Amino acid sequence: MFELQPGLYRRLIARLWKWTLAGILLLVLYIVAVSFNFLWLFGGMPSLKALENPQSYQASEIYTEDGVLLSKYYLENRTPIEISQVSPNVISALLATEDARFMKHSGIDARSIFRAVNGVLTGRSSSGGGSTLTQQVAKNLFETRTEKFRGFLGKIPYVRVLIDKTKEWILAVRLERNYTKQEILMMYLNTVSFGNNTFGIKTAAKTYFNKEPWQLNVEEAALLVGMLQNPSRFNPRLYEERSQVRRNVVLFQMRKYGFLTNEQFDLYKQKPIRLDFNIENQNTGRAAYFRSVIREDIQKWLDDYNEAHPEEELDLYTSGLKIRTTIDSRLQKYAEEAVYEHMREQQRKFYEHWRGRNPWVFKAKDGKFREIPGFIEQAARRTPRYIALKREYGDDEKAIWAEMRKPVKMKVFVYGGRRNEKDTIMSPLDSIKYYKRFLNVGFMSMDPRNGHVKAWVGGINFKYFKFDHVKQARRQPGSTFKPFVYLTAIDKNFLTPCDRVTDQPVRFEPYEDNNGPRPWVPNNSNNKWSYQPLSLRQALGRSINSVSAQLIKQAKSASVVEYAHKLGIESNLVANPTLCLGTSDVSVYEMVAAYCTFANAGYRVKPLTVLEIRDKNGNLLTNFFAENKLVINANTAYQMLYLMRGAVEDPDGTSQRLRTQYKLLEGGNEIAAKTGTTSSYSDGWFMGMTQNLVSGLWVGGDERSIHFRDMALGQGARVAMPAWGMYMQKVYADGSLKRSYPRVPFRKPDGFNLSLDCGGYAIDSSQRYIPPKVVESEEEEILN
Repeated sequence: MFELQPGLYRRLIARLWKWTLAGILLLVLYIVAVSFNFLWLFGGMPSLKALENPQSYQASEIYTEDGVLLSKYYLENRTPIEISQVSPNVISALLATEDARFMKHSGIDARSIFRAVNGVLTGRSSSGGGSTLTQQVAKNLFETRTEKFRGFLGKIPYVRVLIDKTKEWILAVRLERNYTKQEILMMYLNTVSFGNNTFGIKTAAKTYFNKEPWQLNVEEAALLVGMLQNPSRFNPRLYEERSQVRRNVVLFQMRKYGFLTNEQFDLYKQKPIRLDFNIENQNTGRAAYFRSVIREDIQKWLDDYNEAHPEEELDLYTSGLKIRTTIDSRLQKYAEEAVYEHMREQQRKFYEHWRGRNPWVFKAKDGKFREIPGFIEQAARRTPRYIALKREYGDDEKAIWAEMRKPVKMKVFVYGGRRNEKDTIMSPLDSIKYYKRFLNVGFMSMDPRNGHVKAWVGGINFKYFKFDHVKQARRQPGSTFKPFVYLTAIDKNFLTPCDRVTDQPVRFEPYEDNNGPRPWVPNNSNNKWSYQPLSLRQALGRSINSVSAQLIKQAKSASVVEYAHKLGIESNLVANPTLCLGTSDVSVYEMVAAYCTFANAGYRVKPLTVLEIRDKNGNLLTNFFAENKLVINANTAYQMLYLMRGAVEDPDGTSQRLRTQYKLLEGGNEIAAKTGTTSSYSDGWFMGMTQNLVSGLWVGGDERSIHFRDMALGQGARVAMPAWGMYMQKVYADGSLKRSYPRVPFRKPDGFNLSLDCGGYAIDSSQRYIPPKVVESEEEEILN
């Protein structure tokens, strides 16, 4: 111990030393008490394990098979990246604005603290904050200011602030010991919020500028860093002038600390803000319907995984999983483009067809279509808006309908508008009328060799029409179901594609249906019979109902049900004679899977949508494989392909435009196809097969009462087939896909020696394509 020299201030100096040492001791004790939550007064601290493995909500990413990011599942839209993936402009702007001494301090910067205290005491809040970047990382990552880490003293307002700050100081020092400066920088940039549910620099660069973070220039980096002070206040979409001023403050700081020259500062501060804003959410990106449907399958797998591994529970929205799907980004793009182009055209035809009338109709006894009374009112009663008003107004129907008829501002879906939507003023009741006029679609494309689903379009717009029409919807398939009838007849009755059946009336004895027992004589689509003997290929190519009826009468409807289920149809099928015309509801998903059996030499392969799931560090958690099973003879499968080739190759085939107009048979290509149309034209179908790609689609109104009124517009060859034709044209035009999906004939099984030269085809002029007139969309009339 040293002794103070005698003098006038000896006692004062001694007291100062005692107070200082006591203060230091108390500070140490206070820090220790906070660290160990003495008597549970201060609240807990993150564990050492948590410090070594800091957790933050990380979006799970969905990729295509060819490695393209489709979208994400998230609560907070965040994708972590490395410092090498960030533009130096971002680092410079961040250090200059938030923590210029970051590279010099060890987590706590005394200068910053004194500057902040001085600012509070003098009222100069612009002098800067006292938190270092490391302290902000501690606050963001470990949620030190939440109830999770709140103790008894934390309930006292001013004491709570001091305790929170102390914890952040302690964590900051620990972080500096465990991580490099570059790692801490990236912890910060990967966790901070940029508003609009955008977290981390990668997501922010994509959202505000449609760029990767390494592509950000000086003024863009300054804008994003400026937003960090208050993302809502400095949102450049809402407050451009305010955010530009804040950006220039960041540029000034960059000049102050030597990151910019005076000339550069003068240049950049004059530049206007140029955004390319596109907020990511579940409504945007490719394959939105697909992502929505497979989410349930992934969640089911996660539930099983978490049950088996409780120590490392994974969450679809926060664990940063990497999910690789079977979708091909190019095929998905072409499917969406073809479907959009086709459905836009069909919608124009539909508006013109029903101009001046409402399309929700029923067929009266006189054969004419009449409007369904009270249709819109009944639809309105099922809406959330009506249900909410019912709770508010009770039995006061007058008040409820007054609200339903009150015009309000809203966005609605339109074809061709900016991002396919338009601002308008419309009542909730009118919006129901507006949306009921839309036709919808379900399209799926699958590789029959391995079951990989390559493209999936579940509707015309996921944001406004959430219901998926590929797997969730079930509709009558019409004549696209006939191949299962023909298959049963060939396999059970030993018929061949060239065997002939006369096109003539066939009568079924009374059978039980929803209306009780009744006899049935099916008509052809033109309500006529030719009384000519037709080969099975001719009959299926022309889609002759009477032949299909005769075949199911021979093979029995129960056998047809058995074969359909064997090939992959999972829906309940009613075993009565009308099944030969496709009267039982099925999904596009099932139909494509079943048709793949024909192209896959008799092997049924279950559709596969997800290939593998990895954790956020890239470690493989699981992978998935398709299930194959031989269900019909390869020779029989090839005969079915030959039968359905007639629809495209023969002059009177229902799909011969694929050969004449779309030129899809060039280069030795072979296509097997089938169209389908249901009664009243409520459903239009098309199924198309090549050796390596099988696709199918359905088109119709969400309500079965909404449809075209005649065969010329409502048949599957018109409302569905053109989308398939456009899709395949795009596929064949892409040189990068030629190896996987070349123009080739169907593979004939080894030893196949059956003669398939049926002959005898005549041109049927009724099959010639005459484009209907198209006028301006009624959609615009409704909105204006």
